[in-house]
Amino acid sequence: MPTIPQDVTTKPAPVPFWEAFIYWLKLGFISFGGPAGQISMMHQELVEKRRWISEHRFLHALNYTMVLPGPEAQQLATYIGWLMHGVWGGITAGVLFVIPSLFILSALTWIYLAFGDVPAIEGILYGIKPAVTAIVVFAAYRIGSRALANNVLRAMAVLAFVAIFALDIAFPYIVLGAGIIAFIGSRFAPEYFQAGAGHGASKETYGPALIDDDTPVPAHARFKWSRFVVFALIGITIGAAVMALLISHYGWQGTLTQMAWFFTKAALVTFGGAYAVLPYVYQGGVEQYAWLTGTQMIDGLALGETTPGPLIMVVAFVGFVGGWSKEIFGPEMLPLAGIAGASVATLFTFLPSFLFILLGGPAIEATRHDVKFTAPLTGITAAVVGVILNLAVFFAYHVLWPQGFEATFEWFSALIGVAAFVALFRYKIGIVQVIAACAGIGLLYSLFL
Repeated sequence: MPTIPQDVTTKPAPVPFWEAFIYWLKLGFISFGGPAGQISMMHQELVEKRRWISEHRFLHALNYTMVLPGPEAQQLATYIGWLMHGVWGGITAGVLFVIPSLFILSALTWIYLAFGDVPAIEGILYGIKPAVTAIVVFAAYRIGSRALANNVLRAMAVLAFVAIFALDIAFPYIVLGAGIIAFIGSRFAPEYFQAGAGHGASKETYGPALIDDDTPVPAHARFKWSRFVVFALIGITIGAAVMALLISHYGWQGTLTQMAWFFTKAALVTFGGAYAVLPYVYQGGVEQYAWLTGTQMIDGLALGETTPGPLIMVVAFVGFVGGWSKEIFGPEMLPLAGIAGASVATLFTFLPSFLFILLGGPAIEATRHDVKFTAPLTGITAAVVGVILNLAVFFAYHVLWPQGFEATFEWFSALIGVAAFVALFRYKIGIVQVIAACAGIGLLYSLFL
């Protein structure tokens, strides 16, 4: 057991709301690296350094957010903020986790749409695209190595890949089918659908925490049916009021109205994180509604990887491009249309996440034991691996054969992609550093063409 310095043997002093506010704001601007990096960053800061919450309570919250649809890192921040400072603490933490990314990504998307044909920007994107493909392949490997513990789960991953790649079955149906198969299968052969070991408790001791293992559940975190009903009504009312406003102004078929409805559905099927829901967003945004092109979708993921915040913020890019391309406010107000689309996409994607925490958090705190993956969620996770592989194939095709198979193969893009994967897999280099290096290589390549 590591030695604890003398200055961390006493419980930290209570944290004022505004001190927590400053931390959550800072986190919103530096939360690079995807959910794994963001969760690691919060653990290092909140558990190890500041000791606002114990490791057990941190993992207790994390296990809950991992089985929810939606961005687990943002939900974890919301949960901890709520546990520390009540409803407003949770809302503050969750909003500040997202808002900086919304502003930064909207600005970058405007630059992309207004000046995307500038040679320098084209060169940067040329280098980033194969890096993003490598990142998606690496994500499939990382998730698959943990989730596919036996041949049954591997077979489910293959079936999911075939379903979305060859049969063009929509992502929500794949999720539903995987859950049903696993539920039935667990009744006959439960050993094949056992949940993984989970995150596990660390053996390290960081000293007593403000919210420690034996700290009683605060009054605001105790389950009450009256509070549950009130929060549910408020959340549903907010979503319904904005939806009603959009319908009254633009009709049900209006672009913003359809965005609100589509991203509400997307928020409820994001099991497995952003990489898993991207094929669903692609099917809707590119094929069904034509808000953007397939190439723009890849560019959006590239921008999403290079900005702080949850990767699912790529929905803001989709909303921005959709509002811009559909000219919802006329050809003279394209930036405003883009901002409106990005804002609607963000609101309806993240509103359910706040409800999941504020409604389910008290029940989770009351249990005070680790939340386990159920058999259906184990099956869904396996299917998600196949879906992510399909996404990697989609990206690779558009990056390596941008004009189709009959056109020239982009050999230099292939080299960049292979180098990016080796950097991620073999040398464990961070995503942001890999993207920055590939962007520089693409820029130099474009200058010397």
